[in-house]
Amino acid sequence: MVPYEPTSWTEERMTARVRFGRTYLGDRAAVHGGALSLLFDEILGRFANHGREGARTARLQVEYRKVVPLDRDLEVEAWVSDQQGRKLTIAGRLTDGDHTLAEAEALFVVLREGQP
Repeated sequence: MVPYEPTSWTEERMTARVRFGRTYLGDRAAVHGGALSLLFDEILGRFANHGREGARTARLQVEYRKVVPLDRDLEVEAWVSDQQGRKLTIAGRLTDGDHTLAEAEALFVVLREGQP
């Protein structure tokens, strides 16, 4: 897992600080894209399940905007962008100051009672 530290967490939005160390090195001193997908799956999934019935990831889409630097404090945030019945869409963004480094959107399906 990518270590992160929540800084704010409500039913509507969460933010966290994240720092990618050398373990997440991709090519040319940048964070590996797979580590970004892992981060978003973890953050958006935890947020989708926070204070709600359990939910499972049905789809995760990540858009890589800029190179993500190593050994730098970054901010990741997540919010509910849509909900229709059992379908819950969570969006997220990884930023370095005013610069958006990556964005994600995930579709979660809320489990029925008793569903594993």
